Amino acid sequence: QVQVVESGGGLVQPGGSLRLSCATSGSIFSSSAMYWYRQAPGKQRELVASISTGGMPNYTDSVKGRFTISRDNAKNTVLLQMNSLEPEDTAVYYCKVVQSGVSIYGNPYAYDYWGQGTQVTVSS
Repeated sequence: QVQVVESGGGLVQPGGSLRLSCATSGSIFSSSAMYWYRQAPGKQRELVASISTGGMPNYTDSVKGRFTISRDNAKNTVLLQMNSLEPEDTAVYYCKVVQSGVSIYGNPYAYDYWGQGTQVTVSS
């Protein structure tokens, strides 16, 4: 069974920084795109950032210039560095692993695995 484990959440003042970490099984990491989502109380879960197997990042507009996603292939870990945090960033942050490939029969596949989430609270 694939495990996805997030860490690094906490309470921070506006303008502060946090770094989230997401670790998964080494056997699938290299073939997996990695995603960070967040869900604030009363709101839908939204995609925050993603990074492809080749290291290409993408961000939602509200975090561009403040958040940086990166992957450490040696440690099977994806990081989300969050700077200049705002109260609106308060949410539970989830890591999603999407393992994709092509079967021996030539059929593409993709499997999603989610972590349990880590709380980020930005408040003075």
